Amino acid sequence: MDISLLRIWAIAANGFREVIRDRVLYFIGFFALLISAALRFLPQVSLGTHQKIFIDLALSAVAILGAIVAIFVGTGLINKEIEKRTVLVLIPKPLSKAEFILGKHFGLCGVLGVMLTAMTVIFFLLLTVSKYSYQPFPLVVAMIYLGLELALLTAVAMMFGVFTSSLLATLLSFGVYLIGHISKDMIQLGILSKNPTIELLTQNLYLILPDLERFNLRNEYAPYGLLPPGEVLLNNAVYGLIYTSLLLGITIVIFSRRQF
Repeated sequence: MDISLLRIWAIAANGFREVIRDRVLYFIGFFALLISAALRFLPQVSLGTHQKIFIDLALSAVAILGAIVAIFVGTGLINKEIEKRTVLVLIPKPLSKAEFILGKHFGLCGVLGVMLTAMTVIFFLLLTVSKYSYQPFPLVVAMIYLGLELALLTAVAMMFGVFTSSLLATLLSFGVYLIGHISKDMIQLGILSKNPTIELLTQNLYLILPDLERFNLRNEYAPYGLLPPGEVLLNNAVYGLIYTSLLLGITIVIFSRRQF
């Protein structure tokens, strides 16, 4: 069966509305309250560094809230359809399992895109109102690369979600998220251990699991108005798109082999 963009769009639009109805966007309100409180209290507890701390806190809050939504919602996207038996109604129609998976992924990515955009606007408004000096372009690029990270993380969560329970899929996805941000440090620990087995294990983990630090511009670059070289940004973006596509391909294969 040929893949139809219209059918993928229909599934994505339906998934987008479904996730919105699950009150996921209340995370935006929580984010606004959190950084507003930080803006109020940080000057009282920090001496001259409250602007830097505020930017770091806001960027970290966006990343953590986005990861929570990507993992918790992503792991349940397919499982929920299977448990409700609605997948039995959808799949027999002129809709392939590949279209179903791609539509679900794009729908959740759309929700995450709305969340990131809204949080970025709130963040910039508070920076402007507070008369903090900042360079918007590096911060926007950092948010875009966070979006690539969350799209990849959503694909990870969906892959685990199609063959195991939601709880186990959530734990595995969080494990990938954590290891993905410390994988380079693990390689160094493996070298320092001087144990060939540990060194081989850490190297294999680095090769298999996604290196999520490639998308992290929030610590060393954006808060200082800096960006990596254009070639590095392009390579990391291509890495993210290829890795996400690979994970979606694996998810489609696993889902296609499931019997309902």
